[in-house]
Amino acid sequence: MASKLKKPYIHVVTSDTLPGYTVKEVKGLVWGTTVRSKFIGNELLALLKVMVGGEIKSYTNMANEARRYVIEKMADNAKALGANAVIGMRIGATSQTIPGATEIFAYGTAVVAERSKR
Repeated sequence: MASKLKKPYIHVVTSDTLPGYTVKEVKGLVWGTTVRSKFIGNELLALLKVMVGGEIKSYTNMANEARRYVIEKMADNAKALGANAVIGMRIGATSQTIPGATEIFAYGTAVVAERSKR
C-alpha cells in the first residue's frame, strides 16, 4: 500500500541548503524509522530468483514502501517542531535488529526556511 504525502507540503532535500530559500531557524534533528520483516512465501520465491538472477520485485516494492514511510514519518516529526523543511536528509538500513527483519530509517535537520527575495 503506497502512502500519500500529506498536506501541508514540507520540503525534504539531501543537500545542506534549499535552493531559492534562506534558512531562518534550525529546529533540530528529526527522524523516521520502521522495522520490516519478510514474508516466508516471498523468501522462498526470492531464493529461487537468486539462483536464476533478476530483480526480486516483492523486495523492491517492500523497500520502496518502507523508504516512503520513513520519509513521511520524518517529515511529520519536522512539522510537529514547526519546521517547513528538512535538509541534509539521509536514509539507511540495518539488519541487526532481529533475524529476518530490517530497520529502515531516515534522518535530517528540521528547519524553517523562507523563500529568498530576488
